Amino acid sequence: MDDSTIVDLAGELSSATHGVVFTGAGVSTASGIPDFRSDGGVWDRFDQRDFHYDRFLSEPGAFWADRIDLQAELFGDDVEPNTAHEAIAELESSGLVEAVITQNVDGLHGVAGAEDVIELHGTAARVRCQDCDQRYPADRAFDWARSGELPPRCRECDGVLKPDTVLFGEQLPVGALGSARRHARDADVFVAAGSSLTVEPAASLPRIAKREGATVAVINLEPTEASRLVDYDLRADVTEAFPALLDAL
Repeated sequence: MDDSTIVDLAGELSSATHGVVFTGAGVSTASGIPDFRSDGGVWDRFDQRDFHYDRFLSEPGAFWADRIDLQAELFGDDVEPNTAHEAIAELESSGLVEAVITQNVDGLHGVAGAEDVIELHGTAARVRCQDCDQRYPADRAFDWARSGELPPRCRECDGVLKPDTVLFGEQLPVGALGSARRHARDADVFVAAGSSLTVEPAASLPRIAKREGATVAVINLEPTEASRLVDYDLRADVTEAFPALLDAL
């Protein structure tokens, strides 16, 4: 990690009026949550088709039986925010970051204390009734499912409960995507971290920010699709880069 680059980026953030942080799977893997798409990732061990929205609609019981196993794979042990989550939350609380946009569904940004979090793919911490829109903590629904209630059902209207995440075959939530794009347009500093920036439409956010005149930084262990376009391209561990960025302010 280049210390001088961190200092320069800290200077950009300290003078920004609208800083934005965008995070991908690399921020979650540092907390022990497995990646989905890399070699050896989750989709090498599970069939993506089992978690398609069409299957949820046609075979909700079988969907939930497989979802129990996926949930255990992702969150089998108690996961906690790491130093990147904590530093990002502190950047927000200090007023240097206006919003945190994430592709992750683990909710760890909120646990770390970030308040304005835009969850592009929803949250695994909650389930939602397909009929009346009632929401429940996910732990309750998984307890019902593990006890044999497949699929788990709403206690208000008996509708089928669905994980409040974006499944294959579903569109991103219009409100969340719209908010993310507005923040990208308004940003004068946009930091993308822990993402390969290959999955659309989220991957377009750094390009939107750059087109609107923002200073754009990427923090990732590997080069990304946006590396050649950005102002700062750091090959760094996010759990080291964000605390260093905070210290440099």
